[in-house]
Amino acid sequence: MSHPQPSSQPSPAELITRLSEQTSRLVRDELKLARAEMTATAKQGGVGAGLLGAGGILAAYGFAALIATAIIALALVLPAWASALIVTAVLFIAAAIAALVGKKKVQDLSLTPERTIESVNEDIAEVKGQTHHDHA
Repeated sequence: MSHPQPSSQPSPAELITRLSEQTSRLVRDELKLARAEMTATAKQGGVGAGLLGAGGILAAYGFAALIATAIIALALVLPAWASALIVTAVLFIAAAIAALVGKKKVQDLSLTPERTIESVNEDIAEVKGQTHHDHA
């Protein structure tokens, strides 16, 4: 009489346990990878934002130098005080125009997400229609 040989294949319970362990390990590894990738992306974004800020500051200084140049150029044909006054007036007029256009744009904005509301209302109507058909 021979004894049954122990099965070399794992039982279904063992397979499920292994699958669960491997799935958990895979999810943890993927989360670690995602965290590392997001950290690297955030660092790169921070550097980019810093460089954009530096570019903006340098552009502002360049604009200020351009204004000084315009005043000096006008001072060649007018008194210095008159050239400074003219450039200042032009800047204030440009600022007022920009502010008025900006104010108009802001007033024209609708803070209500109208397309989303319309879509939700359509979804509600669809669900209500399904409910009425299910009861009929």
